[in-house]
Amino acid sequence: MAKLTSDELIAAFKELTLIELSEFVKAFEETFEVTAAAPVAVAAAGGAAAAVEEVEEKDSFDVVLEAAGEKKIQVIKEVRALTSLGLGEAKALVDNAPSAVLEGANKETAEKAKAQLEEAGATVTLK
Repeated sequence: MAKLTSDELIAAFKELTLIELSEFVKAFEETFEVTAAAPVAVAAAGGAAAAVEEVEEKDSFDVVLEAAGEKKIQVIKEVRALTSLGLGEAKALVDNAPSAVLEGANKETAEKAKAQLEEAGATVTLK
């Protein structure tokens, strides 16, 4: 097997669904006995700094469908594309709005999903 370049690997990852990518990360962690979670460093000087909480930029977002709008079928299609749910599950998610379409997504993915759903006519919020 030929060695893949970083660009080729990134291109391959872009083709994966979120579920497939999540499964890959789990397999990678198990194979190499590592974790993909970012390490948290705590710096405290004399205990006083420990009392001060740093405000960090949120890095995990939930994409919540508030309402389907007038183009319900288009919204269902977008939900299916974003989640890889079946037709029945996607329809149920849209029918039961407000409901989470994606949970724990990074900022870029969440904003892209929000834009796609809004383009289809849905009302969407990021939490």
